[in-house]
Amino acid sequence: MPTNTPYRAIFCDLLTDNTIDILPLRDVTVDDYIGKAGSLSGTVPVPNAEMAARVRRIEEGRTSVYLQRGTDLWWGGIIWTSTLQSDDQGILTLGIQAATFESYAGRRMIRPVNTADKTLSFPDNDQLDIARGLWADMQTGLDGGNILVTPGAETSGVHRTVSYRDGDETSYQDALDSLAALEDGFEYHVTVYTDPVSGSRVRRLVLGHPRIGTGSTDLVLDRPGTILSYSFPRDATRGGTTARARGASINSDQASESRPLASAIAVADQLIEQAGYPRIDLTSDHNDISDQATLDALARAELAAATGAVVIPEISIRLDDLVPTALLGRTARVRITDEWFTEGLDVRYRIIGVKVSPAQRGRPDTAELYLEEAA
Repeated sequence: MPTNTPYRAIFCDLLTDNTIDILPLRDVTVDDYIGKAGSLSGTVPVPNAEMAARVRRIEEGRTSVYLQRGTDLWWGGIIWTSTLQSDDQGILTLGIQAATFESYAGRRMIRPVNTADKTLSFPDNDQLDIARGLWADMQTGLDGGNILVTPGAETSGVHRTVSYRDGDETSYQDALDSLAALEDGFEYHVTVYTDPVSGSRVRRLVLGHPRIGTGSTDLVLDRPGTILSYSFPRDATRGGTTARARGASINSDQASESRPLASAIAVADQLIEQAGYPRIDLTSDHNDISDQATLDALARAELAAATGAVVIPEISIRLDDLVPTALLGRTARVRITDEWFTEGLDVRYRIIGVKVSPAQRGRPDTAELYLEEAA
């Protein structure tokens, strides 16, 4: 980053959160999403032996990095890969790639070796309690697993019964994603911020049913104005008007062919019969699910999320002091007037993804916002 950038890259020990160093980071891009891991990439310049000694303290898989803008934490995650490079002039750099703390759940498998039946069970629990229970088991079940993510106390009123056996090698991330994707499911996100009282960094597991919401008032974004550019892609290849979910193979007769359990076909009757849409089929596989009702619910949920053409609007905005740090889950009121929207677009969207590009080479701080229509 240039010397006048408002951003700082803070490198820390993953398990203790103790600060290792604050280093310059150039060519930075970061993104963050609800329900999946975001990423960071950047380059640390290594101009001399003294800086090389500092940069060598970065260790993949055990070093975390925070991106701080002013006094606010905008991003935090784990460095998973790095690339040391020397160009033809002998200039050294270390390229790093990191992912948000959710990515840790994808690197851990559910291995309940400390229970009598080697099974991690959640009978008739609130689904958000199960999500917290999975994260707690990941962090406290075995030594070396606590990455200091603290839970909240949200509830959903929706109860589930699930269990995970040792040897299935189900990742905690897959378990969370499968649970969240059920009909009347939830969303999750690990957010980072600075505690206003202690000044310490916080990694918090945020859960929301049915959605994560942030802020009590709409963020108003105008074009002309804060909005620099926009796109409204419509993709019928990602959507459909029917859906079926397939589960584990069920076969009680060894002489017959093993076939996966399949859900009932969910159909968007209103689009096909009333609106004149063609039949376009969606299908998904869930090899760890052997319950018919669960598969039926998954098919309905997947169709509801991708009925017809999938539209994920994107807008690029200029970051200034009026744009809050906590953007994910916030409702934005988008107002556009131009040649296409001659009468003016005025729609409320929920922000489900953010990609931040710090100012470089005369370019201002910008953020790309990924949106879905607000309920």
